[in-house]
Amino acid sequence: MARLKVAVLISGSGTNLQALIDACAAPAFPAEITKVISNRPGAGGIARAERAGIPVQIIDHKAFADRTAFDTALNEALCASGIELVCLAGFMRLLTAEFVTRWHDRLINIHPSLLPAFKGLHAAHQAVDAGVRVAGCTVHFVRAEMDSGPIIVQAAVPVRSDDTGESLQARIQQAEHLCYPQALKLIAEGRVKVDGDKTQLLDEGFTEERRLINPD
Repeated sequence: MARLKVAVLISGSGTNLQALIDACAAPAFPAEITKVISNRPGAGGIARAERAGIPVQIIDHKAFADRTAFDTALNEALCASGIELVCLAGFMRLLTAEFVTRWHDRLINIHPSLLPAFKGLHAAHQAVDAGVRVAGCTVHFVRAEMDSGPIIVQAAVPVRSDDTGESLQARIQQAEHLCYPQALKLIAEGRVKVDGDKTQLLDEGFTEERRLINPD
């Protein structure tokens, strides 16, 4: 069976990219990363892709007059490479509605909160400031509105009373590295069906009721 052809878009160090690279390295994994695109020439994730032998393309957003021109170049690069699914992994650019529409249900993102809570930047700091007991991360299909779209996978992370935004973010990031490969696997296996603003997961496989209570 052919593996799903995936592109990963990055802007920074690429820790979630690395998690996806590691998952895709397994011969039985149903997806493969065939392209990495960075909008920043100095992004640390570029070296991760190169070490894994994945083709890298730099599309510097500063070289374009506006978001539309940048997104057009991005779309052309993805189409030329035969990409079937796009994963945003620390990609710090807001995509135009036209781009999101072109890649409808073929574009996913990971966000460091339990969406729809704490959208935007510094989600872990927002969670600490709000005094919540549970935070986490979300993998979702991308829609034109920032940090919105049908949810695929979420993971909950307890918030400790002495947490700072930085310490909570570090713990959330560990969960992200598990969630993103899991979401990609589910999609590549054809187990995710989008139904309006929600997803249906085929063969979820829950064997028992599970709870996370903080404090327990």
